[in-house]
Amino acid sequence: MEENIKENTEETQQSVIDTHEPGSSDTESQDLNITDNEEIAILKDKYLRLYADFENFRKRNAKERVELIQSANKELMQVLLPVLDDFDRAFRNLGDKISGDPALEGFRLIHHKMLDIMMHKGLKPMEISTGKAFDVEFMEAVTNIPAPSDDLKGKVVDEIERGYILGDKVIRYAKVVVGE
Repeated sequence: MEENIKENTEETQQSVIDTHEPGSSDTESQDLNITDNEEIAILKDKYLRLYADFENFRKRNAKERVELIQSANKELMQVLLPVLDDFDRAFRNLGDKISGDPALEGFRLIHHKMLDIMMHKGLKPMEISTGKAFDVEFMEAVTNIPAPSDDLKGKVVDEIERGYILGDKVIRYAKVVVGE
């Protein structure tokens, strides 16, 4: 009986040795490790790309949000600009009459207050363009007239409507008359 046990033990040991030859077990484990390493590299690459896409989305979303906040009042400002123009034309036509009349002084204060509020919300009036070179990015030529002098050729002779900028964007171009 002991001999049978010894024979079975030796056969078992021999079968274990035969199935696990030195070359075969190392190669299989290396193949698994290479496959695992490649899979890890692929997953890392996917993770980095997904993270980069998310960061780009977050930055784009933040930029759009800032732009929306900056231009949220654009439509309201565009509707109120003709009112400011009317005030400007009225004060230009009144000239010196405004200095003594309390009612006209009150209108001037209202105009100043309205303009101040709009400027606090990001509205900036463009500089008066009379005498400056015509600039397509900020001006719209309503008409061309013969220049009164040679130095006004290609320059703004008169400004019909003032231009305005909201934030960094032009919401109304200055309407000008250009000398030829």
